[in-house]
Amino acid sequence: MDEIKKQLKEVLAKLREDKQRKFDQTVDLIINLQKLDVKKASIDLFVNVPHKIKEKKVAGFLEVKNKDVDTITPDSFKKYSDKKETRKLVKRYDSFIAQASLMPKVASAFGRVLGPAGKMPSPKLGIILNADEKTIKELKEKINNSVKIKVKEASIKLAIGKQSMKDEDIIENIIEIYKAVLKELPKEKENVKNIEVKFTMTKPGKVKVR
Repeated sequence: MDEIKKQLKEVLAKLREDKQRKFDQTVDLIINLQKLDVKKASIDLFVNVPHKIKEKKVAGFLEVKNKDVDTITPDSFKKYSDKKETRKLVKRYDSFIAQASLMPKVASAFGRVLGPAGKMPSPKLGIILNADEKTIKELKEKINNSVKIKVKEASIKLAIGKQSMKDEDIIENIIEIYKAVLKELPKEKENVKNIEVKFTMTKPGKVKVR
């Protein structure tokens, strides 16, 4: 990993030499895979990273209104029988949480849009038994420090930071994600062709893994 860290440092230094933009660019990580049948691999996981990537917009399907999260209560579910309204809702938020007691209703009312968007509340990250202040705050913090990885093609592309972050913090996030992905791959490093890192408006810089 030391060699990968060294290369990442060089790549980030090179990316920072690019023309300055008027916004805080996103740092994208691309893990290019090889010798892997993506359909059979079924990699689907959440990775907790050490440094928050961004403040995510979170909504909750809860029995009663909650001051700590934008709440959608059962009495407003009817409004979303219109698929257009549901699509607007799904676009507005990065993540959704839900009380376990409401999950059957959430699945039937929102599943057809939330499911394909990869935003359905899940037992791994999003379903809670009690909607108390402490539980919701802890869950929101966890969501902000989590990255969802679902492999559908031979390249995994993820937002893992912002240009304004320290290089060390960006590298720590990348290494954490890379290690988690390696564990899921049947042949580990053999299944990784290379890693690429880019800012929103730059070309990617390559990192060799072997």
